[in-house]
Amino acid sequence: MSGVTVNQPYAPNWEGFVGALQDFQSTMPTPIVYKIVGFDAVAFEDVNQGDALYARSSDGKLGKAIANDTMDKATVAGFAETTQSAGAVVRAIVRGVTPTSGLNPGDFYYLSNASSGAITTTAPTTSGHYQTVIGESGTAAQLIIKIEPPVLLA
Repeated sequence: MSGVTVNQPYAPNWEGFVGALQDFQSTMPTPIVYKIVGFDAVAFEDVNQGDALYARSSDGKLGKAIANDTMDKATVAGFAETTQSAGAVVRAIVRGVTPTSGLNPGDFYYLSNASSGAITTTAPTTSGHYQTVIGESGTAAQLIIKIEPPVLLA
């Protein structure tokens, strides 16, 4: 595949650019596999699929994140891939797309300061709470995870 030169030599204009893209496309594997990135850790409380999780600093175990408590709890480590009970291993998705429902396509989502593990389109504004951007909805049923560090509101 590396020897594909159908459109070479590439002209120094838009036709050459298109030719280079066509050659590049012909060397790509079919189908392209979509990947998500995550890690496994023990949950210290029951978690549901799609919950925003934080890693407890004392032992690294995962629990539901919330934006109204401490920096520790407002730092989102990922999203629960499946529902798990306390003491079980849960996979936390940190990059990729996670299935969910009831999203507004194109909206940015934040960690909730009202409900543990929840996300919201309304950014927290209360002094002493945290604002944590967690992603953007691609469709009504898919959240594109783009976790940012929490910001303490003054």
